Amino acid sequence: MWKRMLGLLAFAPAWLAASPFTVLVYNVENFHDADGVALYDEYQPSLYTPAHVLTKIRNIAAVAAKVGDGRGPEIILFQEIEIDRTPGKTPPDYAAMLKHYADTTIGRMLGAGFTPEIRDLPAEALLLKAFADQKLDGYTVVTGGDQPGLHEDSHGRAIKNVVFTRFPVKAVRTYPMLNARNLLEVQLEVDGHLLYVFDNHWKSGASDPKTESVRIENARVLRKRLDELLKADPEADILVGGDLNSDYNQKRRYRAMKETAINDILGSQGGELAVRGPSRDLYNLWYELPPGQRGSDAYKGEWGTLMHLIVSRGLYDLRGVQYVDNSFGVAKFPGLNADATGLPVRWSNAGPAGHGFSDHFPIFARFTTVEDNRPDKFMPLVRGPGQDEDGAEAAARVDFKKTDLTTAVTAVTLPAGADLRDGTWSGKLFRVEGDTEDDRYLKVRAFGGVYDVFSPDKAVRDALYAQRRDHGRLKFYGELGQYKGRWQFVVKSLEWVQ
Repeated sequence: MWKRMLGLLAFAPAWLAASPFTVLVYNVENFHDADGVALYDEYQPSLYTPAHVLTKIRNIAAVAAKVGDGRGPEIILFQEIEIDRTPGKTPPDYAAMLKHYADTTIGRMLGAGFTPEIRDLPAEALLLKAFADQKLDGYTVVTGGDQPGLHEDSHGRAIKNVVFTRFPVKAVRTYPMLNARNLLEVQLEVDGHLLYVFDNHWKSGASDPKTESVRIENARVLRKRLDELLKADPEADILVGGDLNSDYNQKRRYRAMKETAINDILGSQGGELAVRGPSRDLYNLWYELPPGQRGSDAYKGEWGTLMHLIVSRGLYDLRGVQYVDNSFGVAKFPGLNADATGLPVRWSNAGPAGHGFSDHFPIFARFTTVEDNRPDKFMPLVRGPGQDEDGAEAAARVDFKKTDLTTAVTAVTLPAGADLRDGTWSGKLFRVEGDTEDDRYLKVRAFGGVYDVFSPDKAVRDALYAQRRDHGRLKFYGELGQYKGRWQFVVKSLEWVQ
């Protein structure tokens, strides 16, 4: 009874003070609802239960609570929330939903109190309730109108963009994207000023020239709309965010790409002062950090910057909404969503309730409002250490040498009776010592079971094969995880073979 395909509800308090406020961009890695109907195999009922849903939303809420002075961000741009595959006949009333379940908790709703009515709630409604339980409240929910079906390439549509906001929503527009999620435009009233927010999730495959052509088409849709707004008001307050599946330095990082979506079509660039001029109207906030600190995801030992916050020149002037200089950061919390190596703790369905967060760290920035009403004047800027306009050509490498190996779980520190396959140990670093179990593949007997051993680095694999050949045993540090249903330890650095 609470469903709708274009979810828009304004119940945030109109008196909300806007100065200052925080914006979070969070790809939650395929957050699905509890109805048991899913496009992806790993979210079928046998592998993904209401207990998994509960773990997932509690972890999302825990990260959000760390941002924005304990109350959570005022605006959140989510990606990878499931398109409801069992929509109801009427739109959901989120305020009524929260009131209806005010005397219970999300834990009980997805536990002993689980009912067909709760099963029918879309993912964003369950997340809203989990937020409310954590006193992260006052949000309006806006979704992009994505429908189940097929993309142009015949792949199924499974996920969508969603915006949570505490500011009054003035208008919502959506734009179909080639082989990607709908572009979601939300116009917000912030202290009486209009802020345009764009939530994106472009086609995947950042390093692939073939998929870059699709992202170029995604970027053209966004750029066309930005040009319309900036033609009407060159100092419009515009915030572009989301998972663009492009690195901030895409043009320099992938020289084989003659044209890139993010740099050539969209016009994202690193000249913060340049946005004051007429030709470069967007600034990518990744340039606020030193090059070595730019990273929200990792692939094959390199940091990526697929998550983005990009601001227009209007967010630097002395009218309306204004960016807080050098406030951009990565929501990376050791012991929570960051593992011992400093990498994201990915979501895993392993065990009876799952474990982990996302394969992306969220990013955030602070904003405020100003009442000078001077769009012809710009705020002063302070250049941070290592800021540059062009961006590094090479990706920042993940430095596994900085891993604190003393935090590794050992046979001595592992609690008696612990089950490494219950999901709670996924993503943890272990000190592994044991006999090999196979003459062809790397396998080790340890902690009462047999586990595959893998490394993406050939030098590491060679060192492990040498251990097996010389000693018939393996000794290493490894991160516990699953690959295609098989449990394995991943050895990420040669320094871990010892």
